[in-house]
Amino acid sequence: MRITELRSRMSDYFSDSDTYARDIVHAELGGQTVNQALDMGMEAGDIWKAVVAHNPEMPSKFR
Repeated sequence: MRITELRSRMSDYFSDSDTYARDIVHAELGGQTVNQALDMGMEAGDIWKAVVAHNPEMPSKFR
């Protein structure tokens, strides 16, 4: 997955995906935000899996 696809998927689900990526800390990302995980070089696909795991209420159409 490319970073652009990650950002697109996030904006499809979250009303303010930029704030989510900047402010929400994920245990699934080792206590990092999405932006921090990207800056650390984590793969976008792995980050997306962590976002999905962090939001179990996410409908399957967004997964």
